[in-house]
Amino acid sequence: MSGPEPACHSIPRRLFEALAAGGGGPEAMRALAAAQRSKHLILLRGILQAARAVDDEQARLARRGHEVLVAAERYDPVAVAQTACYPAVGAWAVRALRGETGGAGSGIARLSAVAAAAAVRAGLDVEVAVLPDSGGVGLPSLGIAYTDADTVIVRTARGHAEIRWAGGRVDVPVDPQEDAPGWHGLRRVRLGGSVLAIDDLDSFRMPAVTGLESRLNDRDAEDWRHRLREGYQLLAATQPTTAAEVAMAVSAIVPMAASVHGQLSSSSPETFGAIAMSKPAEPYACAATFAHEIQHLKLAALIDIARLTLPDDGRRFYAPWRADPRPVAGLLQGAYAYLGVTEFWRAQRPAATGTTRVRADSEFALWRAGTTRVIDTLLSSGRLTSVGMDFVQGMSRAISACADEQVPAQARAIAMEKSRHHLTRWERDNGPVSTRDEPAGY
Repeated sequence: MSGPEPACHSIPRRLFEALAAGGGGPEAMRALAAAQRSKHLILLRGILQAARAVDDEQARLARRGHEVLVAAERYDPVAVAQTACYPAVGAWAVRALRGETGGAGSGIARLSAVAAAAAVRAGLDVEVAVLPDSGGVGLPSLGIAYTDADTVIVRTARGHAEIRWAGGRVDVPVDPQEDAPGWHGLRRVRLGGSVLAIDDLDSFRMPAVTGLESRLNDRDAEDWRHRLREGYQLLAATQPTTAAEVAMAVSAIVPMAASVHGQLSSSSPETFGAIAMSKPAEPYACAATFAHEIQHLKLAALIDIARLTLPDDGRRFYAPWRADPRPVAGLLQGAYAYLGVTEFWRAQRPAATGTTRVRADSEFALWRAGTTRVIDTLLSSGRLTSVGMDFVQGMSRAISACADEQVPAQARAIAMEKSRHHLTRWERDNGPVSTRDEPAGY
């Protein structure tokens, strides 16, 4: 694209300290998001360089896609940024540069599909050829048209977009999130001041995660909207800063299939801005998922700026939220996520009553103790960089700030039983941990 060169990003000390404490707020999110925009720009330039190195159909389509992106950016830079920074675009670009994609339409030629989506968003008059992938022409961040053609032409003119091929045509609705004959649009949900996609279409929406839902029917999609709004409203009522981080950072919710193991969720460094989750059964599950996954997104973005851990030396450690032993890098991700979960349940306690209060108290006690234990493991591991040690010490101060909060005996007993049960099963499957001492904080 023709924009400025990617910037060299850093995090001011006060924002670093706020992030280490588990927060950061909108200002930190803006800094992290800016770094991610530069990352996507570098990835797309890498695709262009790969296309310039060869002269086959993939490369020609990619080069044409770059030309369209340049033109669209001059016309509407915001539309291009919204498309280029969509989470699935990042996942595709990373995998395309590694040669890990599948069909022809998912290789470097997919840059033409990204460009077509940007042109539709911008209202630019242009034609661009696109290779279908797995029976469809996906326009990232917008939707997909189904066709078995080998190549299609996406044409945008006077605010109208159409997808043509020999013997067929699909008109993209004026509002691409709407369905139309041959077209499935990405539904949207408004959370706070932001509009998020509910992505059940893009083949790169969360490639590192299995068990994703296929296309939702209209009734299920509306149920998803309702549950996401309820969860977000609960989060905003008790933790407005965390809710603001979610609204700023998250651009896509990726539905996962239901599980007998309860609420599932995931995020990935290659899809910054996307959260995969199973449909929450109730608002607390949804709000806690937001509080958990926003921590993963923040930490993944920070790690792109500052290295926090040393290279893996093969050692593995116990984490009270996992069934498998974890390397230090994974241990840090989990501890940071559960620092957020601990704060979430801490925030729920004052207003909760009845069984909800017991749940909030026991979850707070459980994750306060578990997070404290893992932070101590990290600090003694010898596998943190100096910056990483600084960061984890900030995490330690944050979790220590709630160490003196009293928890009723019933909730403490529930937390201790859950902790013992997890440790017993873990040791049965993986062998003894280095210490059986109960962590403080119940």
